[in-house]
Amino acid sequence: MLRFWVLGFFVANLPLEACFANEDAELAMNRKQIQFKSTGDGSTQSAFLIVPPSKDGVQKSVPLVVSLHSWSADLNQRNDLEKLVFNRGWLYLFPNFRGANRTPQACASILAQQDILDAVSYVSDHYLVDQDRIYLTGTSGGGHMTMLMAARYPKRWRAASAWVGISDLVQWHALHRGTKYGNMIEQCCGGAPGDSAEVDAEYKARSPITHLADAREVPLDICAGIKDGHKGSVPIIHSINAFNAIAKARGDRLVTESEISQLSRPGRLENALDHDEGFDSTFKRKYFLRRRSGQARLTIFDGGHEGIATATIAWFESHP
Repeated sequence: MLRFWVLGFFVANLPLEACFANEDAELAMNRKQIQFKSTGDGSTQSAFLIVPPSKDGVQKSVPLVVSLHSWSADLNQRNDLEKLVFNRGWLYLFPNFRGANRTPQACASILAQQDILDAVSYVSDHYLVDQDRIYLTGTSGGGHMTMLMAARYPKRWRAASAWVGISDLVQWHALHRGTKYGNMIEQCCGGAPGDSAEVDAEYKARSPITHLADAREVPLDICAGIKDGHKGSVPIIHSINAFNAIAKARGDRLVTESEISQLSRPGRLENALDHDEGFDSTFKRKYFLRRRSGQARLTIFDGGHEGIATATIAWFESHP
């Protein structure tokens, strides 16, 4: 039985076969499970790969979308992005990177990072991948890992799209101490913040906020629903602080503490800039804050703890 988030829609306690029942038959026929050897510890790791059929028998290199599962899920999670990628004739990769974040090997560990890189290398070795168009995305825990991978390996990705991601594990632990998520973080990091210098080092290393200055040249789209943290588990401050880390590294204007406070109520900005508010047709939503720093973009939109597949693919298409 599975229980997981699928890009904005919650699927509770469904058997795996039910999750596949209504999907496109051609897409399902082209989904395959691949296995590869981890260069980190030599273990065998798995991922799902969707390979589009060649048109008229012509083989050519195509973009690759690397999609990362959410906090409590694994490679069996499905999402709406698969179909959009498949319809464009692109490759779609869904790695496991040590599964749900409840062990030291998961949650942005060096091994989990290497699993993603190794999965990309495997696909690149066996299929015609356009190496200049490798895209990265994820929602929630996947957004956390997207931001971290964009920062740690900035030259690997043509563009990245992070939705409602956790940027600071210490801050997120403080919100969820004693709950399921708080306990899972402790299982990954070896304890609670302050337990030891070693534990604190794990929290720091596994938090995107530590590394995001190194993503200052990455086309990174950071998005959060304004209701998240009220109806959802990740307050918008995680996305705003992630953007601010990039803006600070570039010497650009930060989202102020006052603006963060106004949006976190949740509410609207008292003195919104001209480009802060509007309607984005790729989101099909209003937004209440939109800022840019270099190639990075921050959007606080009308929604909750979710990702929007149409906006993700639009971001990738805007970075050919």
